[in-house]
Parts: sequence; C-alpha cells; structure tokens
Amino acid sequence: MAWLGPWHGGGRRGGGDLDIWYGSPFSSDLWDPFGGGRGGGGGQADDTAALAHANVDWRETDKAHIFRVDLPGATKEEVKVQVEDGNILQISGERTKEQEDKNDKWHRVERRRGSFVRRFRLPDNANMEEVKCRLVNGVLTVEVPKKETQEAQRNVRSIDVA
Repeated sequence: MAWLGPWHGGGRRGGGDLDIWYGSPFSSDLWDPFGGGRGGGGGQADDTAALAHANVDWRETDKAHIFRVDLPGATKEEVKVQVEDGNILQISGERTKEQEDKNDKWHRVERRRGSFVRRFRLPDNANMEEVKCRLVNGVLTVEVPKKETQEAQRNVRSIDVA
C-alpha cells in the first residue's frame, strides 16, 4: 500500500492485507493523498491543538467517495459541508457548551467543545456537483459520486487474411 498519511508523526497499523495509516489527531491541514501529503497552509501546532476533533473515515467505492464523520450530539445546524476550489471538500462546525446552572458542581469535563475543520482534496473523478449529506445518530455521511467515464467507442473492422 502506498503512503497516504498526511501528517508528521504518522505510521502504519495492521499487517498483511490490512494496513491503516494514521497521524496527528488534531491536524486541520488539507489531506491531499493525491498530491504528496501535507499542504494547505494553516495548521500551527498551537492552533490545531485547541480545535475540537472530528474523526473521519474516507472510503472509495466503484461509484463514490464516502466520508463518515463522528459528531456525537451535533445537529445539522451546527455542521457545514462545503466544496472549495472545485475539488476540496471541507467539513466544519462547532460543538457548543451546554447550558450551565450556577449551582451545578462539575466533577469531570472530557467531551471536546469548540470549532473543527477537516479538509480533503478529492481526485479529478469526483463529481462535486452531486454531493449528498445526511446526519443520523451523530454520524455525518457525505457521499461524493464519481463522474461517469464513457469509454471511447472503438471503431474496429476486421481484415481478411489472404
């Protein structure tokens, strides 16, 4: 499997036919597996460490690129999906803090809050005009269909062998 990890400090997990690349969980840099890894500016360590993280799985099938993003407790009003520069998919949003009562006594706060941004450069075969999204049970699914490629009709004629 070719290296697809965009982050510094990434590595490989698994073995055999199942190799999974991983990297910095707080990277908001552009994930560009088709153009050489890390890019897109942005992403200073101090800035990205403060962001609320959104875990993303990106799967490619014969017909589409499918993204699944874990956003527990998020509503569709808190999530934004955009297409930027023709082939960059940007998923962003904000996890807001719950209403607090002055009399509440907090023992532990572990759930992340704040803004998150994830950006992915898609290949030329992605049909960015037909992107579909749905948010069900805290999981955002973004489906980017592939452009249909029509095979050029070949003009074949038989030649008799003398």
